[in-house]
Amino acid sequence: MAEQASARPQVGSQTLARGLRALLVVVDSPDGLTSQQLAVELGVHRSIAYRLLQTLVEFGLLTQSADGRYRGGSRLATLADAYLPALRQLAIPAMREVANEIGCTVSLFIAEGAEAVSIELVEPTTATHHIAFKAGMRTPINRGAAGYALLAAGPQVAEEPDEVTRARERGYATSSGEIEVGAYAVAAPIPNSHPRACLNLITYREDQATAAEEFILNAARQVGEALRD
Repeated sequence: MAEQASARPQVGSQTLARGLRALLVVVDSPDGLTSQQLAVELGVHRSIAYRLLQTLVEFGLLTQSADGRYRGGSRLATLADAYLPALRQLAIPAMREVANEIGCTVSLFIAEGAEAVSIELVEPTTATHHIAFKAGMRTPINRGAAGYALLAAGPQVAEEPDEVTRARERGYATSSGEIEVGAYAVAAPIPNSHPRACLNLITYREDQATAAEEFILNAARQVGEALRD
């Protein structure tokens, strides 16, 4: 009986995991997916993929277009707004100011386990050419400016990367080509943030990244002071 009882939650968890994976696969697809395409991605029968998709549509997490493709639904916006609303609300104005001043995309990253995760980004309105990516981007926390800044916001640990030590000393981190070839990044940890967070700017121009260092540092401090208040 004990074995049967423990097996039931596993079945439920597997179904939930499959549904969540279906949601992520569809949302991450730029043009959406059909039920057949999702079935291939998940390695399941088309009827199973269809049921998963229809359930997600019923909850507003996906929507089905006239072309039969499934795409993200409006309920996703509600879920996004509910995640760390105070941090995001305070960070966005500072991010926008830096993005427009330097002409580069600025993102808000948080530490999540062994990854740095982008939860918000602001693109400049003053420049037509800039690097852009979707919120939700994940990078290893031990590589790239955002990861270094997040690690620098925590306690010093043995054998941490030299870049983290430098970031802790000067208040911001830099990197070149570690996440995207040819790209420069500068990031500064946000004080008083839980979970650990940082502002990150990315550009293909080294001079822009250098010019952004003080802007990013001051913006992160500004957000941190607002969080403390």
